[in-house]
Amino acid sequence: MSAIEVTHFTDPGCPWAYSASPALAVLRWRYGDQLRWRLVTIGLTESAEQYTSRGYTPVRAAKGYMRYRRFGMPFATAPRARIAGTARACRAIVATRLLDPEREHAVFRALQLGWFTSTLVLDDATDIATALQRVPGLDVEAIVGALDAEPVSGAYEADRALARTAAGSPTEFQGKAAQSDGPVRYTAPSLILRAGERTLEAGGFQPVQAYDVAIANLDTTLHREPPPQSPLSALRRFPEGLVTQEVAAIMTAGNDEPDRAAAESALIELVAEGSVSRVALGDDALWLAE
Repeated sequence: MSAIEVTHFTDPGCPWAYSASPALAVLRWRYGDQLRWRLVTIGLTESAEQYTSRGYTPVRAAKGYMRYRRFGMPFATAPRARIAGTARACRAIVATRLLDPEREHAVFRALQLGWFTSTLVLDDATDIATALQRVPGLDVEAIVGALDAEPVSGAYEADRALARTAAGSPTEFQGKAAQSDGPVRYTAPSLILRAGERTLEAGGFQPVQAYDVAIANLDTTLHREPPPQSPLSALRRFPEGLVTQEVAAIMTAGNDEPDRAAAESALIELVAEGSVSRVALGDDALWLAE
């Protein structure tokens, strides 16, 4: 089977990366295992002081989340006790990659949901453990216990270094790179897609159409799954659950606008039938197949 290698530069504390979740869910639905994902953590901030020195406060951060709601992902706007740096959460992802690689994406997802729909302070080991309880089968104690282990530190620093190689790239050309702590780095989410000797970049926050055009230009032999007729089909493919906007995006054909109201209406009917459960999440819900 043909496959495209996807290097995904991201950070669990970036609201732009979180807001791109519907587009990335569409890619996973359309192409499945034909896309081979490599997650690279950016490490936006090593400590909270890097944010507080720029004037960030818990109130400012909570208010800032309001402007991202237009992209459809759930946000909670209760201020957390203090600002957190993102490095420790990134290390949790890297630790999972080394100890339990099959659950790396699920851990990334759990940390995103913890960051944006709760008041957990995710540079605190106890709060990281709380967020990771969402991942079935994960040895949370082992992951948290490895945050400062030498192999994790080495792999995390390698991620950070790779994320800071965007100088001269198409991502920088398009104005989608950043230079917040030295070298020019990729912003979250940035995708580098490779098929054989061919490489395309979709740097920073992009619409799903940008990713889809890149894939179409790399390999036209891939199977492209059409939108499902029912949200239940999508939820069965994503056992960790989907939020409303992700379901709506997956059910959208071509360049049509997602019909969030229709998706939610169908999800409500499935809940009534007993085939789907609804878990309140921020200002929305996580929907799971029963």
